[in-house]
Amino acid sequence: MFDKYSWLNEPANWSVEDDVLSLKTDKATDFWRTTHYGFVRDSGHFFGVKTAGGFTAQVKVSGHFHELYDQAGLMVRIDEQRWVKISAEVNDGALFLSTVVTDTVSDWSTGLFTGSAEGFWLRVTVEAGVLKVQASTDGQYWPLIRLAPFPVSDHYWVGPMACTPERAGLEVTFSELSVTEPNGKSLHDLS
Repeated sequence: MFDKYSWLNEPANWSVEDDVLSLKTDKATDFWRTTHYGFVRDSGHFFGVKTAGGFTAQVKVSGHFHELYDQAGLMVRIDEQRWVKISAEVNDGALFLSTVVTDTVSDWSTGLFTGSAEGFWLRVTVEAGVLKVQASTDGQYWPLIRLAPFPVSDHYWVGPMACTPERAGLEVTFSELSVTEPNGKSLHDLS
């Protein structure tokens, strides 16, 4: 499954076995562009595959999230100034669902996560300049967590992402990964 994937900021410790990607984050890794903090960071771990235009991608994520800003999920990337990261992320002592949409500067939206860090699913669809983000606690029911404009491109780079700005050592696995043509589901179709 991961034959066509390549790393941006390959972690020191990672493996693929039976279509499951496992990794441990390196120290001081992050993706962010200027907003609020003023800095630019493009050092997070991202294992992506190139698409031919629009797509739907989804993955099951399992991790041991403990420290501030521990995060893992999916990334969609055009280049270093236009990307999205969708993740579970520790913020203010709790686990949140987090989406950062970046088009030269980063925004940040969060919502308290009520599922288990031991297994949750993320889905992103990009089509015709629109980004749709969904999350699931069971792989069946997919509530919407973000709808945003995103630049139209003839290709995107999409796949698992993890980073730990405050430490090293977040252990995370990614399984049930798929990248397909856009699924064509309506905004309120939660399947």
